Amino acid sequence: MLSDLVKVTHDVGARILQCRAEGNLAGDWQGTQFKAVADTIADECMRAGLLRIADIPVVSEEDLASQSLERPKRYWLIDPIDGTASFVHGFSGFVCQAALIEDGQAVLAAVHAPALENTYAAQRGKGATLNGRPITTRKADRDDVILVDNYPEPRGLAARVFRDLPCSKYLESGSIGLKICLVAQGAADLFAKDVPLRDWDVAAPQLILSEAGGVLRRFDGEAFVLAGPFEKLGLIAAASPALQARVSEVVALDRAQTKA
Repeated sequence: MLSDLVKVTHDVGARILQCRAEGNLAGDWQGTQFKAVADTIADECMRAGLLRIADIPVVSEEDLASQSLERPKRYWLIDPIDGTASFVHGFSGFVCQAALIEDGQAVLAAVHAPALENTYAAQRGKGATLNGRPITTRKADRDDVILVDNYPEPRGLAARVFRDLPCSKYLESGSIGLKICLVAQGAADLFAKDVPLRDWDVAAPQLILSEAGGVLRRFDGEAFVLAGPFEKLGLIAAASPALQARVSEVVALDRAQTKA
């Protein structure tokens, strides 16, 4: 079943690249998010592929009606294009991602970065892979932490973490899912964000990171669970529980100083 899921993300990725090649980059701003025509095309392609694997409900970023329903016991949770801004502006840091959710947990996940030709996949209890090869998080020394975020240089929370942890290196990357997967594969050690995120941003890469030996928590240190409201405030994705705890200390101190 995991191989079928991976194939669906490859098909969706090919369709997304076709949109780019055809110059199909139109869209409009909806609140704080840019919605491209390609988002809808990718959603339709992914939905059709997943329903051929298992005819169960699909909860999608692109379908508001699906988000208003009580969460099913078993469903697909998808983000057809995570990193739409990267897609529209010609960067490679966008992915299509999907997870199979059972009883509130992701059990299968695939995150495909078509412009990079990288596919991350995981099955609960059976490890994570990148292009079919097993991956694990990097075992960094205390003073050799690589931070990843989506700006040319650290800003906001990332800047404070980079300074106070301290970190030895900084990487720029696009989508939320891709940044989490970079931690899973050992290209980075840490990704921390204090802005609202949605479950479809996190579900698939969270399983991949967990199966690779890492940990993902909410910004406040609580577990990031796939229940309740789809939107949650921030996250910490770390190569190890010890690193996550260190970051939580930095965050708690920063929040206390801000309130003082």
